[in-house]
Amino acid sequence: MAQTVKCISPIDGSVYLERDALSRDEAVEAAARAAQAQPVWAARPLSERIDLVRAAVAEVGRTTDRMAEELAHQMGRPIRYGGEFGGFEERAEYMAKIAEEALAPMVIEDSDAFTRKITREPHGVVLVVAPWNYPYMTAINTVAPALIAGNTVLLKHAAQTLQVGERLAEAFHAAGVPEDVFQNLVLGHDTTAELISGRHVNFVNFTGSVRGGQAMERAAAGTFIPVSTELGGKDPGYVRADADLDAAVAGLIDGAMFNSGQCCCGIERIYVHGSLYNAFVEKAVELVRGYKLGNPLDPETTLGPMAHVRFAQVARDQIEDAIAKGATAHIERMAQDDGGAYLTPQILTNVSHDMEVMQEETFGPVVGIMPVQDDDEAVGLMNDSRYGLTASIWTRDAAAAEAIGARLETGTVFMNRCDYLDPALCWTGCKETGHGAGLSVLGFHALTRPKSYHLKKG
Repeated sequence: MAQTVKCISPIDGSVYLERDALSRDEAVEAAARAAQAQPVWAARPLSERIDLVRAAVAEVGRTTDRMAEELAHQMGRPIRYGGEFGGFEERAEYMAKIAEEALAPMVIEDSDAFTRKITREPHGVVLVVAPWNYPYMTAINTVAPALIAGNTVLLKHAAQTLQVGERLAEAFHAAGVPEDVFQNLVLGHDTTAELISGRHVNFVNFTGSVRGGQAMERAAAGTFIPVSTELGGKDPGYVRADADLDAAVAGLIDGAMFNSGQCCCGIERIYVHGSLYNAFVEKAVELVRGYKLGNPLDPETTLGPMAHVRFAQVARDQIEDAIAKGATAHIERMAQDDGGAYLTPQILTNVSHDMEVMQEETFGPVVGIMPVQDDDEAVGLMNDSRYGLTASIWTRDAAAAEAIGARLETGTVFMNRCDYLDPALCWTGCKETGHGAGLSVLGFHALTRPKSYHLKKG
């Protein structure tokens, strides 16, 4: 009997989509078709591959009217925010723009005596396991450069956003990318592991939980298949004494609450210099009290449900644990909080690193705020985490921000902004956030392997 994968809509708990997962044999056959198609695809001129990816992106852009509504049904983001096409297009277009230079051979010598150079070769079949929280943007981070570099792609999207994988496949095929070059697969966990452990793919890109990343690495153990991971996070913000207070409140609280806090690089803990602490908390509480929690299909809603009841329960458990240990909760329960997927956003003070909410990933609209006396204390607390994706520093002193950033165990350092992905910079992490290199020139390098040529003439 076929395994069924269901998308449960957080709006009302109904089944929004239901699909049969591929069997092991069907999945292996799909990977074999991708492997067979890959040399032909790689042999096409780079300019053609770039043009086809750009055409697919444009095809997605022609259907943005439905994107926001479909995302609301699948993962709860309010329609007022209009989907993800802006970031989706920005990332794909940047990678298309730099492709020729990023993939160009590195020529060491080209003389009458020798040609010595290093070229970039596609890995072959790239398996992209994408998450549900930003389902278009996270997928395109790897799909676009992988195809441009000459790989074929198997996309396994999260159960919560099954429809996004289908929409991407529709767009790429409509644009002229061959069906075997880009395939959207509905897979169970065991079948995904089999594709990796059986060496049916040549590269894996996974974005998701630490547990999921561990499963990917276990499946790849001994195969020597590269596995790129972006896993959990507990990203900190630090407000120095010289910060623009209003800008810091607006930026960090939006970074903590947008998308119901379900952002890979969302702000989950904030450290504020003692001289600004009380004012920061007062302004932050006022801002969050103004949010409207409700049905994401309502244009007035600013905060939708979390993507699944079980995700909301994790946040509730952390809030309850913190309060039991002495934390103060500042946001009264909102009328729309149903005890399920609809969760009141929360600001917590009197918190400490003995509490789960300051140590474990919440991935919800909850943030703890602590006072600090100086940069040294802030750095110590920011580094007191098993994760390392981004860190945000709010100050008027760029030199100080860079000096602090050099001491932080993180993949990206922001100054006076947060919760943003710049496609020109490498998206990477450290510690239990995993390792990998997404976007930028290094993204192309990750999705290819070096080949050296040492040609003696005459």
